Amino acid sequence: LLLLLLLQVLASCLWLGHSEVVTSFQRSCPQFFFRETPPNEALEPENPAWICQRYKNQYYFATLYDKSRRIPVYSAYLYQPASGKRPNIWLVEPQLIDTTYPKTMEKEQTLLNDYSISLEEVGKHQAVYQDYKNLTGLNRGHLNPNSHHSDSSSRTATFTLTNIVPQNEKLNGGAWNNYEQQTMMRNTEGCNTTYVVVGAVPGNNYIAKGRVNKPSYLWASACCEVDTNHRKTWAVIAENDRNEVQLLTLGELEDELTELYGREQVSLFDSGCPRE
Repeated sequence: LLLLLLLQVLASCLWLGHSEVVTSFQRSCPQFFFRETPPNEALEPENPAWICQRYKNQYYFATLYDKSRRIPVYSAYLYQPASGKRPNIWLVEPQLIDTTYPKTMEKEQTLLNDYSISLEEVGKHQAVYQDYKNLTGLNRGHLNPNSHHSDSSSRTATFTLTNIVPQNEKLNGGAWNNYEQQTMMRNTEGCNTTYVVVGAVPGNNYIAKGRVNKPSYLWASACCEVDTNHRKTWAVIAENDRNEVQLLTLGELEDELTELYGREQVSLFDSGCPRE
C-alpha cells in the first residue's frame, strides 16, 4: 500500500512538472483560485490554452489564453502587493509553440538563439513584442499587474505577453490604474487572502495587421477571506475606449459578462464567495 501511495505521489509530481500549458488548472495550479475552483466554461474561447504561468521553476499565476485572438481571457492570482522595481523585460510562452519546448516563460531572443525557432513560429498562437510596437492611443495593459506582487521574480512573471492586452492608454494610466492601486488597497483591508480574477472581453477591432484582438471591455473581480467564516467580494468593468471604471458587485459583473458573451451564466468564483 505504501509503495502504491509513493507511486501515486511520484506520478502526480511528474505530471505537475510535465507541462506549462496544461489540460486543467485544477490538476496543475489550483492554488490561484478560491477553493481551487476556476471560472466556469462560459468564458472559454474556441482555441484555448490553460497556462500555469511559470518563471524560474515556480508557478506565479494562471492564465486562460485565447490562441486565435492572441489575448488572455483572464488571469488569476493572489493579491500580495509590495513596492519594487518595474521589470524591463518581455517574455513569451514556449509551450504555445510546442509542448516539447521549455515549460517556463522565456525571452523571444532566447528561443531564436538557443532553439533556432523563427519569430513566425513563436507568434503563431501568441502575441510577440513586435505586435505592440508603434501603437497609437493604446498600451500594453497587464491583466495581472506587477505591483500586486511581493518579489522581483513574481513581478517579472507578469511581464509575459500572454498576460497583456491592447488597452486604452488613458484608461491604463488613469481610472484602471486608480482601481489597481487605490481601490484594491482600500478594499483588501482586513483580508487574510485575496483571490483575484481579471479578464478581457474580445472586441471587433484588431492591432498588428489583424493579429491581436483589442478587447471591448476589461473587468476585474476579487474574493477576500476575512476569516474562515467571512468573505467579501467586489468587481469592476471598464469600456476599453473610455477612462472610466464602474464598480459592481460580483453578481452584477457575472450577469454583465453573461450578457456580453451571450452563452451560459458566467461564474467567476466558487459559490462560497458572496454575489451581493
